[in-house]
Order: sequence, then C-alpha cells, then structure tokens
Amino acid sequence: MSAKESKQNIDNQVTQPESKGRRDTLKTLATVPVLGAMAYGVYKKKKREHSNKVSSALFSFDAAPTIMEQQPDGKTIRLGIIGFGIRGAQLMQALGFATPQYLEDLKTQAKNDPQNTRYQDFLEQEDLNIVVNGVCDIFDVYAKDAAMAGANRKREGLNGKLDKLPTIYKHYKELLAAQDIDAVIIATPDHWHGTMIIDAVNAGKHVYVEKPLTWTVPETYLVVDAVRKSNVVFQLGHQGRQIEINHRAKDIIQKGLIGDVTLVEVSTNRNDPNGAWVYDIHPEANPSTIDWKQFEGHPQRIKEYMDYMTSSGAAKYIGPDSRDKFSLERFFRWRCWWDYSTGLSGDLLTHEYDAMNHILDLGIPASATSSGGVYFFKDGRTVPDVLQTTFEFPDRNMSFLYSATLASQFNRPRKIMGTDATIELGSSLNVTIDGASQRYKDKIEQGVIKPGEPFYRYASGKSIDALSSATEMYFAERGLLFSYVEGKRYNTTFLHLREWLECIRQKKQPSCGIEEAFAEAITAHMGTRAYLEGRTMYWDKDKQIITRE
Repeated sequence: MSAKESKQNIDNQVTQPESKGRRDTLKTLATVPVLGAMAYGVYKKKKREHSNKVSSALFSFDAAPTIMEQQPDGKTIRLGIIGFGIRGAQLMQALGFATPQYLEDLKTQAKNDPQNTRYQDFLEQEDLNIVVNGVCDIFDVYAKDAAMAGANRKREGLNGKLDKLPTIYKHYKELLAAQDIDAVIIATPDHWHGTMIIDAVNAGKHVYVEKPLTWTVPETYLVVDAVRKSNVVFQLGHQGRQIEINHRAKDIIQKGLIGDVTLVEVSTNRNDPNGAWVYDIHPEANPSTIDWKQFEGHPQRIKEYMDYMTSSGAAKYIGPDSRDKFSLERFFRWRCWWDYSTGLSGDLLTHEYDAMNHILDLGIPASATSSGGVYFFKDGRTVPDVLQTTFEFPDRNMSFLYSATLASQFNRPRKIMGTDATIELGSSLNVTIDGASQRYKDKIEQGVIKPGEPFYRYASGKSIDALSSATEMYFAERGLLFSYVEGKRYNTTFLHLREWLECIRQKKQPSCGIEEAFAEAITAHMGTRAYLEGRTMYWDKDKQIITRE
C-alpha cells in the first residue's frame, strides 16, 4: 500500500463506525515502526481521549496540558496588580477582569462579526475565585482603568454596575505593604522586574511576573536567591507551557520518534511599527499624569546599571543624555532602548527558548554568539531590530539558532531537526520523515512513508478570530493566544495564571518556577551580552557564571 493510499484510507474512516476496513487500516498503521504502533494504541482508547480530525494521517499522543483541579472550598486569593499597560490589561482580562469599555468593544465586534466569539468566550471564562484589592500604575489614566477593571467582577459593559473599587496605590511598595493582598502580578517594563520581585518576596507576597525574569545579570542571582529562600509561589509568564502542541512535541521526542536532535531553529518575524514596539502614545499622557522619576528608577539603580553597561563594554549604547529627561516616546515605547529593555533577546527570544526548554529540557547553553543591528527602524532606538543568536549545547550534541527581523512577516515555523524526522511547530504540528532515516528505511522503500511530506499532522483547534496587529498574529501562529484542552478552547494566559493560583492554594510548584526562570534569564542575558560585546559568551556550569572565555 502506498503512503497516499494509506493516508486516504485513514481520512475516509476517521468519522465512520468501526468496521473491518477500519480495523485493517489501523493494523496496517501498526506495522509502521513506533509511530504506527502508537496510532493503533490510541485508536483502542479513543473513547476516552479527544482528538481533532485532520487532513493527514491519524496519530494521537498521550501528552497534553493538564489543568489542576480547582479546590471547591479553596480560599479566595486577594491580588495586587502592578502595571496596567498593554500586557497588564491582558493579564487582568485573562483573570476575568476588564474595563467596561473593553467589554463594550467586544460586544460591538461580536455584533458586527458573528464568527467573533471573544465576547462570549470572556463571559464564559471560569471564575478563579479571586479579588483585586489593589492596583498600581505610574500613569494616572492606566491606574484608574485598572481600578475600573478590578471592580468589574460581574463582567459588565458601560451600563453595568461596578463593585467596590480596589485601592489605587501611587507607589508599588505601598501596595506590597497592604495587609489585604496575598499575591501580586508584575507587568512593568523590564528594568523594574528584578527589584519588584525581590521586594514582593520580602513582603511575603506570591509572585507572577511577566517575562523576562530580569534586566541585568547581577540582579538575576539576587532574585533567584530571594525566591529560593522564601515560601512564596513564583511563576514566570511563559504561557507557552500550556500549549497543547508543545506537549505533543515533547511526547514525540521523548519516545524517540524523530531520532537524535542536532539542530533547532526558531524565529521572530514581524513587519509593522506595532510589532517593532512603536506603540501608540496616549493623548492624556503628560508630565502631570506620569510619575517619570518613578519610571526611571532610583539614582543608585541607574548608577549600578551604568556601571554594569560600562564593565561589559556596552556603554556606547547608552547616550550621556538618555535619562532624566521626560519623554513620551520612551515611556510608551520603552522596549526600544537598553535603558529599560532587554530587546529582542528578553522580549521574544525568551518565548522561543522557553518553549524549546520545555520540549527538550535544554537548560543553559554552553555558549552564545549574536549579531545584528538597527537596520530598518531608524527612530533613535538602541536595541536591534534584526538579530541572529546561536546557542551551543555540546553536551546535547546540538545547536539552537534564533533569527529575528522586525521588517518582514514571512512565516518561519519552529523546527526541531532529528536524524529520522523533523518537527515543525506553528499553529499546527507537522512531522516529516527524513529521506535518509535508518529507523524508517524499510517503510520508505515500501512507499508506506513518503519523505518530504508531513507524515503526521496535528492541529489543536480553529484559527484565531479578530487578529488586529502583527503582534497578535505572531502570538497566534505560535499558539500563545489560545490552546485546546480536551477539545475546549482556552486563553493560554488564563491557563498559566490559573495554574499559579491553584499552586498557591495547594502548595505546589508551577510549570515555570524559579529554576526554569533562572535558565531563561541566563540564556537571554548570554545572547544580549554577546551582541553588546561583540564576542562569544560562555557559561561556567561549575561556578554558575557567564564568562568571556
């Protein structure tokens, strides 16, 4: 039987009742080394395992994101929110809290487009048994919006009735000192992450912080030490750990189905100003509504940062007049400057690395080299808009390549290349058998497997509705907006936050805790330092430090 005929037989029988033809087809699949045997095994237990119908061969695997069961009598967790910019608002929406205006906009979108289900999805999202007692943002408008969202427990539009407004704090330390807050969510610019984590841990608050973990290498060790010594539940915001196809890829690799992995390729492609962090400037933003001094940070922290950049040979990227001057561009587009940002490495490379670390258990690379520059967005930014970084893992006999451009949206799926097959990860998962595979040599020669064509394909759900920006498209293509668990669509950020909250209640460790965060931070910093210094950076595993040789 040819691969085409085998595939057609499977497709024709996916939804038919059990028959002799169906049994024979599955028995034929069972003769395919490992892959077919697994497909046959899944067929036998199909009644208790959900699988989507796809246009290629039918394979299913055991691994899938698990949702921790919510304790029916679990205590209400009292939250504090620090930062209500773009990501902060998204995090609160994932928790079930949104401004009345946001919900009114979703209602309008649903009315204009019946295929847009985001409003109904939000209304049906599970109640996480939390209350928002405090919010903090140094832009007055955002702080008020955060409070409105926190009070909108009934998920009402503009005509709805709000509950009691949470307290608005002018400074995050005041929020951390509040006795009616158990845990905090930190969604601030990168240069505040480390300091706020340490302060929150010292205040006894559980912490969920957006990626990346830290702004600089020195503070990374301080953060990790503080969390390790505490009893707080810590989660880093890599919601990719909840994506179903990533779990399937991990299962495939662990079962040896693609052979030895020697090369991983991941990328970032965007092609509009929003995707390059040129975000809108709010019309009500001015020196009276923004606490610029708090945004910049304590003078001692600034000095420490300048010393750090000088010692790394990267001070040339920090102009002498770059700080202390109020700038709306820097406040809203802070990702464009090293003064506040970790650039492509900390923002987008970390998504790609953490996904591969989850799938392959990579750990910290032995070395990193980087190149690139500001090649398209000549707007005064100091972080590159084109970046190539190579990480070497000699103990794993493999290389990890990251390639990014913010001036092309050409889709490049993640690729995990093995000696017997390659996995491509995008909005779906594809496995293509290698023509030189020894494992599948006999079946290739028999025509059961045709190299160069996807032998196994898995798509976990439908395409995403109402994408409006290059950033959303980028995340949607990687499954970072929604994932499917047992056939139900979930907001992946909701799943990641839910896991953190249940770990607090059940005294467990979440999937992206401090050890995973440490590996993420060091890996990203190695890539950044390699770019800034123009040389290869190395990881001394024994001393646990980054070195230049």
